[in-house]
Amino acid sequence: MKYVHTSKAPEAIGPYSQGMIVNNLFYSSGQIALTPEGTLVGDDLEAQTHQVFANLKAVLEEAGASLETVVKTTVFLKDMGDFPQVNEIYSQYFDTHKPARSCVEVSRLPKDVKIEIEVIALVKS
Repeated sequence: MKYVHTSKAPEAIGPYSQGMIVNNLFYSSGQIALTPEGTLVGDDLEAQTHQVFANLKAVLEEAGASLETVVKTTVFLKDMGDFPQVNEIYSQYFDTHKPARSCVEVSRLPKDVKIEIEVIALVKS
């Protein structure tokens, strides 16, 4: 096992790592709309979702992976009514490559954000 850490994504806000590599798979912790400096991006779903993807790209890169090697995502939404808008933004990052995905509504997310996403990806050899 190998811990993954990059200063290009926010620090973990609890006793966990940004991600782990086990064999040739990278497992990310859930990413929320914090900048690498730890500042929460506003209350706008679109801005929050783009920040989440910026964070995911940073931890994937540090792990030796990328959005193109993601095999599974889990999307946590504060409001399932945001599903169509999230799909529109999500498709900007996963256009031709479409990993498996789960999407669930939850009652509350850390820092009261609107979205959190975690990924599993193949690490490039």
